Amino acid sequence: MSRSFRNYEHVLRMVGVFVTGLLVFLIVRWVLVPSDFGVYGFYRAGTLTDVAARPIAYAGHDACAECHTEIVDQRKGTRHEHVNCESCHGPLATHASGDVMKPGKPDLKTVCMPCHQKMDGRPKFQPQVDFKDHAGDALCTDCHQPHSPKIKS
Repeated sequence: MSRSFRNYEHVLRMVGVFVTGLLVFLIVRWVLVPSDFGVYGFYRAGTLTDVAARPIAYAGHDACAECHTEIVDQRKGTRHEHVNCESCHGPLATHASGDVMKPGKPDLKTVCMPCHQKMDGRPKFQPQVDFKDHAGDALCTDCHQPHSPKIKS
C-alpha cells in the first residue's frame, strides 16, 4: 500500500462506520415505523380510524340532566352551570345506559385542582387558589358545595 493511503486509512474506516450506522438506522426505521406515519403531521394517519372505532365513553349533558334534574336546578345561576357533568365525574356512558348503577365518587382534590389551581395564564374572573394555603389537607366539599360552589352555611 502506498504511504499516502495509510495516512487516511483511519478516516476511511470512520466513514465506513458512519455509513454502516446510517444504513442500519434507515433499515430499522423502515421496518418499525408504519407507512402511514407523517401523512398528516407527526403522527400515524391510521390513528384517526382507530380512535373513531372506540366505543363512546361519554353520555353527554342531556343524558345526565334527564335523570338528575335536581342537580341541574341546583346548578342554575352558579359558576358551575355550564361545566359538563362528566368534566368532574368522568365518562359515564355505562352509567347512563344502566350497565353501572352507581358510579364512583370523584376524588375532590384532583377534580377541583385542574380548574382552580392558581396559574398566571388563567383569566382573572376564574376563581384561583393556592390549595396548600387555602385549605391545607381539607377537602373542597368541607366548605363548598360542588354543584353550587358557594361556601356552605
